[in-house]
Amino acid sequence: MVLLNLALAAAYYGTAQIGLMIGLAHGHISPFWPPTGVAIVALLVLGSELWPGILLGAGVGNVFTGPVITAVPTAAGTTLACLCAYWGLRKANFRIELDRLKDALALVFLAAFGAMLISSTLGTMQLLLTGVVSGHSFVPTWLTWWTGDAMGVLIVAPLLLTLINIPWRQYRYVDSGRFTEIALLLVGSFGIMVFGEQGLGVSFLAFPLLVLAAWRFQLPGAAPVSLLLSAVAIHAAVHGTGTFAGHDQLHTMVILQAFNGSIALTGLLLSVAITERNRTRVELERTCARLGEVIEHIDRAMRPDRAASPLRHWAEEKQATPKGRG
Repeated sequence: MVLLNLALAAAYYGTAQIGLMIGLAHGHISPFWPPTGVAIVALLVLGSELWPGILLGAGVGNVFTGPVITAVPTAAGTTLACLCAYWGLRKANFRIELDRLKDALALVFLAAFGAMLISSTLGTMQLLLTGVVSGHSFVPTWLTWWTGDAMGVLIVAPLLLTLINIPWRQYRYVDSGRFTEIALLLVGSFGIMVFGEQGLGVSFLAFPLLVLAAWRFQLPGAAPVSLLLSAVAIHAAVHGTGTFAGHDQLHTMVILQAFNGSIALTGLLLSVAITERNRTRVELERTCARLGEVIEHIDRAMRPDRAASPLRHWAEEKQATPKGRG
């Protein structure tokens, strides 16, 4: 368990560096924070005993990015948020297969939008009390923090759960057709998204490809496309180009949160809905097959085979013979 906690701390710190590369507020608050998704998946798969790994990874990361006095309290708030997300999902009977609509809704509202309020509120309050954040910048900073934590859950967690649940041993040979289709979806999504942002100043042109990825491949297709589209949008937000040109930090965060939330919700909910529909169809087909077997069995019982049919015909003829004939 010690080694697992150390591994989780290292994974948290490593993915935090990715988030810090796109920090907006004071250089250390990011609109996309992958560690929250990593932490929640680790708790769901390996158990709540890994909370010290989250605390250690967050604490070490905070030491190098903010006031030392706030490192431990901020890390404690992050750990508490991840544990609350884990407990909430367990209470909702969340399944890591993420193949039911109720699981997707629980991940969105309990883990992402709900539990991440704890880390963003406690963390921003620490910055306010230490003078790093002023009163007039509290709301933009808080919104950026909450956006980053929520997007880490909505985008990274489904991708990791998909990678965990894929039966890799069954895929000894790659289907070149499906691989080519997925590659074209990724390249096309990236190209259309960049063209829309840089050329037209809009971000919604890639939505049809996200829907197509969810329809064709469910989460294994929608999760990487969502991550790619979100990355392009975050890059545009950081550099103030395309849709985000001419907006202050608060409006930038509102637009980015709306776009990333739409991307994540569309890909996640549509994928899970299609998966649930496919599973229901398979169950109906299996039930119909069993019902057909039962009907066939009853039919055979009521109508014996050909070897017994002469006896049955003789009995029927005897029953039809008038009593007066000898």
